[in-house]
Amino acid sequence: MSDVSEQICHLVRPDDTYDGKQGLTYFCGIAAETVGSKSICMHLLTIPPGGRAKAHMHANHETAIYVLEGEAIALYGNKLQYQAVTKAGDLFYIPAGVPHLPINLSNKPISAVIARTDPNEQESVVLLPELETYADAAIARLMQTSPAAE
Repeated sequence: MSDVSEQICHLVRPDDTYDGKQGLTYFCGIAAETVGSKSICMHLLTIPPGGRAKAHMHANHETAIYVLEGEAIALYGNKLQYQAVTKAGDLFYIPAGVPHLPINLSNKPISAVIARTDPNEQESVVLLPELETYADAAIARLMQTSPAAE
């Protein structure tokens, strides 16, 4: 039988926040830092209108996102050349090692549940500043074509 300390469940109320390396603010959730998890991290994210993350990846960890409300555009790929529009109710999967960043071009906040196979909130985040030029160009193109940007 396992250690008694491993049999204790934890309730987390996401009252506190932390600023991620990605440039966004996250609500504290399930992580090694909060509950001692060993294989998963799950937290809430709200991206304000006009907000975006820095280009980044999680080298060895998968990410799953469930959009609660709003609409975001995810840029992804080695040069952020691909995009996916995610809306409330959508699930979005990002394989380990795939560069990505979310953008909110709307005038309403976006809320999502983020889960990663890394139990640490920020340990696996690898910033990719060399991709910011690609991100800026993609965002400029999206701003010209997005009705939400008007």
